[in-house]
Amino acid sequence: MSCAWCELFPPFVRSVRSAYALPGGQAEHIVHALKYHGWWQVAAAMARRMAVLRFPPDVERERAALVPVPLARARERERGYNQSAELARNLSLLWGIPVRSDLLQRGRATVTQTRLTPGERRRNVAGAFHASADRASLRGLHLVLVDDVVTTGATLNACATALHDGGARILSFVTFGRAPAVGDRW
Repeated sequence: MSCAWCELFPPFVRSVRSAYALPGGQAEHIVHALKYHGWWQVAAAMARRMAVLRFPPDVERERAALVPVPLARARERERGYNQSAELARNLSLLWGIPVRSDLLQRGRATVTQTRLTPGERRRNVAGAFHASADRASLRGLHLVLVDDVVTTGATLNACATALHDGGARILSFVTFGRAPAVGDRW
C-alpha cells in the first residue's frame, strides 16, 4: 500500500525526505526568514537538520550530486541568492557530495506558487525547466534535488522530469519542510 504523498511523484523518483512538517511552528518561521527576509545564513542550520535524514541504503550509495532548484533570474536578483542553492551548498559539506548547479536551468520565470491550487501549480511550472548538460554527462546518474519546501511536488517533479528526460537515471528529493498531503495525519 502506498501513501497519498507517494502517488504525487513520477516513477523515476526514488525517495523523498523532509526534515519538518509545515505549516506552523518555528520551522515555518525559519523558511520565511530564509526565503523572504534575507536570512541566507540560516541555511547552514537548516542543512544540518536535513543532513541527518536517512534515505534507503541504495540512495545513500548512489547519489552522485545535489541539484538545487533554480530560481528565475529576476527573483534571484531581487532576493540576492537562491535559497535552494544555499541549502545545497551547506548540505554538500555535510554529505560530501558535490553541488551541480550547472545541470538544470529555469527556462522561464513563473508566478509565485504560494496561492495556487495543485493543478495551477503543475501548469505554472510545466516546461519551465530543462537539463543544461548533455545526455552523456547525465546518463545513469542518481541526482538529489534540493529545495526549501515541497508542497504539492509540482516544482520538484518538473525539475526531476527535465533531468530524467535529459538522461539522469533516477532522482531523489530532500527539503527542509513538507506541507501535508491529503489524508496525512500529523
